Amino acid sequence: MTMDAIGTQAAFIGLTFLLAGFVKGVVGLGLPTVAVGMLGLVMPPAQAAALLVAPSMVTNVVQLFSGPRFGQLMQRLWPMLVAICAGTWLCAAWVPAGMMTHATSALGLALVLYAVAGLAAVRLVVPAGAQRWLGPLIGLVTGGITAVTGVFVIPAVPYLQGLGLDQERLVQALGLSFTVSTIALAVSLAMGGSLLHLPVLSASALALAPALGGMFLGQWLRHRISAGRFRKLFFCGLLVLGGELALRGLS
Repeated sequence: MTMDAIGTQAAFIGLTFLLAGFVKGVVGLGLPTVAVGMLGLVMPPAQAAALLVAPSMVTNVVQLFSGPRFGQLMQRLWPMLVAICAGTWLCAAWVPAGMMTHATSALGLALVLYAVAGLAAVRLVVPAGAQRWLGPLIGLVTGGITAVTGVFVIPAVPYLQGLGLDQERLVQALGLSFTVSTIALAVSLAMGGSLLHLPVLSASALALAPALGGMFLGQWLRHRISAGRFRKLFFCGLLVLGGELALRGLS
């Protein structure tokens, strides 16, 4: 590969993570979907996924601490978060790797249906009295799906959206859930011997700056749009994510 080609690819990677970070900044999710979808045009999927490690983890942590109610959310959501870890580790240890061949497609379809219902103004409401037992159950299922597919949006995202949080608290709650899920998955991979190597981490770290820059731009925009418009953008983001997952599972 010539120097010009290397420079062009580096610029494309930077713009990709700038856009992916912007989407995450606006709606609170979607960085992996945008990044892998665009990077797949110029590199193998495995290489694209490796570049996501640092941007995904760091942007999740930034999203977690950018909201105003971290302590309150921890107190409210800790049963679900503990269950996410338990579900991830138990499923990784007990479920055979080939048992859920079409899990990714099913997950994407479920996300598409949920997004369509949200855009149609069908509101999911989680009763306060049900949160004590439903939160841990949601966490266990989310952890199990995370272990099998590497995706941690279902059913945690619909559950969090059904709690009636305002847009800033919802985005922060998503960051909290995604951060815990990422750590749980990383621990699971480490225990299984799937450790990341230094060259992969170095390349991933280079993608961090544009991802953070895009995220901060997206957050700036989110603070200036109405709750109704944010809701539409949120469900459109879920719709795109679900469609990408459904197609990925079929390929």
